[in-house]
Amino acid sequence: MTVSAVLAVVVFAGAYVLIASEKVNRTAVALGGAALMVLIGVVRGGDVFFSEETGVDWNVIFLLLGMMVIVGVLRQTGVFEFVAIWAAQRARARPFRMMALLIVITAVASALLDNVTTVLLVAPVTLLLCDRLALAPVPFLLAEAMASNIGGTATLIGDPPNIIIASRAGLTFNDFLVNLAPIVVVLLGVFLALAWLLWGRRMVYDPERAASVMALTPRETIADARLLRRMLVVLGLVLLGFLTHNLTHLEPSLVALLGAGASVLLSRLPSDEYLEDVEWETLLFFAGLFVMVGALVKAGVISELASSLTSAIGDNYLPAALGILGGSAVLSGIVDNIPYVATMAPLVHDLVGPGAGLPPAQQSLWWALALGADLGGNATAIGASANVVITGIARRNDHPISFWTFTRYGLVVTAVTIAVCIPYVWIRYFVVT
Repeated sequence: MTVSAVLAVVVFAGAYVLIASEKVNRTAVALGGAALMVLIGVVRGGDVFFSEETGVDWNVIFLLLGMMVIVGVLRQTGVFEFVAIWAAQRARARPFRMMALLIVITAVASALLDNVTTVLLVAPVTLLLCDRLALAPVPFLLAEAMASNIGGTATLIGDPPNIIIASRAGLTFNDFLVNLAPIVVVLLGVFLALAWLLWGRRMVYDPERAASVMALTPRETIADARLLRRMLVVLGLVLLGFLTHNLTHLEPSLVALLGAGASVLLSRLPSDEYLEDVEWETLLFFAGLFVMVGALVKAGVISELASSLTSAIGDNYLPAALGILGGSAVLSGIVDNIPYVATMAPLVHDLVGPGAGLPPAQQSLWWALALGADLGGNATAIGASANVVITGIARRNDHPISFWTFTRYGLVVTAVTIAVCIPYVWIRYFVVT
C-alpha cells in the first residue's frame, strides 16, 4: 500500500471515529476530512469537482436539493397533515398498525420512485402523525429509513447502486423486477416482524388522543387546494421522468431540479418558505463524505480490497456470490453504498462479464452485489443516502438520532435480511436453474 493510501485510510478512519463518537458535528468532520484529503495530496480540484469516480456525486446532491424544494412547496398545501390523519384513521390510531402501514407505503414508494425521494416525502407525515398522538418519532423514522432501503432494492430505479449496476451489467428494469422483487416481498414481511420486536411491543396506546384524531376531518387540513392540484401534476411529471429515464436519458437530478423550478414558479411563494425544508447540512455532509470516499478510490484502497475478494473467488460461483453478498453488506455499512458499488461493479464485470444473457450461476454475482450493497446500507447511519437524509430531518426537528442508535438497530436488520438472502441466492441460481 502506498503512502497516500495509508494517509487516506488514516484520515477516513479518524473521521469515521469522530462521526461515530458524535462529539463533533458530523458535517464539520466530513468537510474537515475532505479538506485533509486535499491537503495531503490524495485528491485535487479535478478529482473533487469533475471526476465521476472520485469526486462529489452531483447527481445525488442536486436530486436531494430538487426534491427538498418540491417537498418545501408541498408542505404549504397542508397535504402532509391530510396524509397523516388519513393514515392514523386507517390504522385506528394504533401505534404499531400505523408503523406497519408507513413501512409498507415507504417500501412500495421506494421501489417506484427512489428511496431518498420517498423518505423526503414520508418523514414530514410521520413527524406530524407522532406529534398528534404524542408518540416518539424516532422508531418510526428508523423503520422508514430501513424500509426504504429494502423496498428500493426491488427495482432498477429504487436505489442509486442499482442504477450503477444496471449501467455496468446491461441489465433492464424487468431484470431487476424478476430477480429482486420476489425476495424483497419476503424481506418486507420479515422486516415487519422485526419492527414489532424492536419497537412495536413497547409502544403505548393513548385512547384519548386516538379518539381526538379519529374525530378529525382530513379534508379540513388542506390549506391551498389549487396549489395542491398543481403540485400533484408536477410531482406526477417528476415521477414519470424517473420512470422513463431509459427513454429520455434525463438524469434523475435534472428531473428533480426541473420539478423544483416548476414548483417555485407555480407556487409564487417567497424563497424563505420553499427553502425552509432544504437540509443544507445534509447536503454538505454528503459532499464531504463523497470526497473522503473518492480519496480512498483514488488511492486504490477500495479497489485493492475488492480485488482481494475477487481474486480469491476464481470459478467457484456459489462461494463467490455469497462472499460478495456478505462482503458488500459489511463494506456498504462502513462506506456509503454508492461509491462502493461504483468501485465493485467493474470488478464483477471483469470476473463474469455483462449480466444480460449469463448463466444463472454467473449472473448471481450481480444480484448478490445489489442485495448486499442495498441491504447493507441499513447497517449504519451513513451506509445509505436515505439514512443520512432521515437523520438530518430528525435532527432539524429536535429528535436527533445518534449514530449508535441507528447502528444498534441497523445491524440487527441487516444481519437478518442478509441471512434470508443467502438461501434465496443459493436456491434461485444454483438449485432451480
